[in-house]
Amino acid sequence: MAKVADKYLKVDPWAVIEEGFDPLRNRTSESVFSVGNEYMGVRGYAEEGYSGDSLPGSYFNGLHEQLEIGNHYKGMIRSLRYMVNAVDWLHTRLTVEGEQLDLAYSQISDYSRRLDFRTGTYSRQFIWLLGSGKKLRLTFTRLVSMTDSHLGLQQVVLEPLNFSGDVEICTGLDFGSIHEERGQSMWRSLRSGVQDGVTAIMGSTLNTGNKQFSGFVLQSSQELHPTKVERERFIGQTFRLQLTQGKQDSYTKLAVHCRDHEASRHEDALWNEGLELAAAVSKRNEAEVFADQSAYWSGIWETSDILIEGDPENQQGIRFCIFQLYQTYHGDHPGYNIGAKGLTGEAYRGLAFWDTESYCLPFYIFNNPKAAKSLLEFRYKTLPEAMERAKEVDCEGACYPIATIDGTESCDLWQHSNLQLHVGTAVSYGIWHYVKNTGDREFLYSKGAEMLIQISRFYATRGQWGQRSGEYGYFGVMGPDEFQLMVNNNCYINLMAKKMFEFTLETLAGMETQVPDAYAELIRKTGLRTEELTDWSSKAEHMRIPLEPDSGVYEEHDGYFDLPHIDIHSIPVTDFPLYSNWSYDRIYRYDMIKQPDVLMFMFLYNGEFSREAKRANYDYYEPRCIHESSLSPSIHSILASEIGKEEEAYQFFEFATRLDLDNYNRNTREGLHITSIAAAWMNIVYGFGGMRSDGERLSFRPTLPQRWTSYSFQVTYEGVLLGITVNSGHVSFKALRGGTASILVYGQQTKVDAAGTVLPLGEGMMA
Repeated sequence: MAKVADKYLKVDPWAVIEEGFDPLRNRTSESVFSVGNEYMGVRGYAEEGYSGDSLPGSYFNGLHEQLEIGNHYKGMIRSLRYMVNAVDWLHTRLTVEGEQLDLAYSQISDYSRRLDFRTGTYSRQFIWLLGSGKKLRLTFTRLVSMTDSHLGLQQVVLEPLNFSGDVEICTGLDFGSIHEERGQSMWRSLRSGVQDGVTAIMGSTLNTGNKQFSGFVLQSSQELHPTKVERERFIGQTFRLQLTQGKQDSYTKLAVHCRDHEASRHEDALWNEGLELAAAVSKRNEAEVFADQSAYWSGIWETSDILIEGDPENQQGIRFCIFQLYQTYHGDHPGYNIGAKGLTGEAYRGLAFWDTESYCLPFYIFNNPKAAKSLLEFRYKTLPEAMERAKEVDCEGACYPIATIDGTESCDLWQHSNLQLHVGTAVSYGIWHYVKNTGDREFLYSKGAEMLIQISRFYATRGQWGQRSGEYGYFGVMGPDEFQLMVNNNCYINLMAKKMFEFTLETLAGMETQVPDAYAELIRKTGLRTEELTDWSSKAEHMRIPLEPDSGVYEEHDGYFDLPHIDIHSIPVTDFPLYSNWSYDRIYRYDMIKQPDVLMFMFLYNGEFSREAKRANYDYYEPRCIHESSLSPSIHSILASEIGKEEEAYQFFEFATRLDLDNYNRNTREGLHITSIAAAWMNIVYGFGGMRSDGERLSFRPTLPQRWTSYSFQVTYEGVLLGITVNSGHVSFKALRGGTASILVYGQQTKVDAAGTVLPLGEGMMA
């Protein structure tokens, strides 16, 4: 893998720190220094205005616009939706003696910025050297509250170093921010004004009519006499601070935001709701907000920290990953999802993929089960859209989209939106995985089972019986490996569909005996027929699973073994990424694969495959994989660790936690790789920690990377917080809270309580 680090950030165990301003890396830093709280997020852009290369991005989860496209064939989408760049609530302009601050032109020194994992704050500090020779030290601090999702805070501290005088400040709310892909603002202003000390504006998206209210109140070390500034899509306040040499003065902007997906709702209702929120916020002070934020993150690190001894870079890296995962999602808003870039950029249009259930969900299951459930709630909330999509592609049941923000299909590439069938099986797997490890059968029976029925109906009507084999399968598909187009019987899709049918039948049988009233209501609601159950059972039993018996290698799809071979190491580094340098059709002519496909289902249903089978398939497919997806290396690392290829496992891991911090893919400027960040957590816990969560009990086979002295992590299992510590001689398990848990360690049943259990490292590893 031709991935090279671009190291420019200071290594620190609890923060990301940049020293010195580099215009060429500014967009990358804007992504890295993003802050969010699931409800909203902002990139680390310069709020005072920067005329250089920058993306001033402010995003709200699920807030979207719509684009009409020109497809005319049935089943191809005719419109797509995307996350829209929203209000710039940090908008600030600073002027001293007629000179306006702009890092593209202003002379500065001592520049640094810091993203603090323990306080959840982002700050920048530098000295502004004015043309007159005056020096003004500025410190900008911001946060989006983790305890009040509607609240954002901005604090500006000013300290004149060699003069006394005035600074003119304009701070406001700007709906004129440009959505980069569209090249324009996607907002119209509905109303704005100042009421009871609250400066407010309400905007509406141009096409979907989604409305957003934003308002702010100001607090300062000086008495302010602001003057309202109002123009199209903007409202703000200007004021002057009288500065004294050597003395710090400051002001704080407390901004609140709320929105409404219902275009028909009267705008007065949202306006009044926003003013009420702002009135409540105006009674708070900055110290309280900072204290609440710090306390929240203290609680997170008590339950979710990973401690690595002997590897400072990956220590910083994994904490950055955990920090971003909680910023992106923590389950306070059921029905939201995780976009591929979270709330840190516009790439992938803010859409969610199958990565949510297959890569992100494990982190939340074992760190924040409430958030895991909330993610599945999104799929239940959007079940009607999935059922409508199934009709569009001539099927029954529910066809979950490959890319979505609101439940509708928003992928305009037909070969992905129409051929990639594995989203439904990922949802099914997510339900199974969540229930297995949390015991939440109430969710399974009230919502999960309904989804399973409709997903099963889709897979029962999308597949066909082969003429010669007499087996059931899926024709004209694309699996997780996106370098194999319009293939038949992709092994991943077929195997996952088989498991989905079986799980659905098992769930329904259990409901019939255990909760007969709920089962009867489910039958009534879905119209489930007995003959459907017989059909699903038959299709599961006769599902085609391509396998070469002699070698034990699963064939990725029918005919894969006969494809022309290409030595992926012979491809020049300059040809990557291939999508940009090869003609599109050329990619699909070889046995080269983009990311794990067969190996992916061997990870998801790990316990059902022998060590020998995993080794045979790993040895066959790894040399054919170019890892064009950032999700790919982690799965290879986890399996390599399991089959004893420790050095190879670590090589795949090396850039996992720092993919964005060190800009390995040279595209961090577009936003963070949120699902890859989740995969980095899996790489440590499932890889080196040897955790497996697909069996009857949670199990562990820890190993210790040679470069580490020790490491520890924590997972929540069946309500018990387990602490696991691994060093060169021992592995210890301890119930930190919640009682006692029964787990498997190196294949042996182990009861873990508050007293803890210590075992020799690697005991029975080859068992």
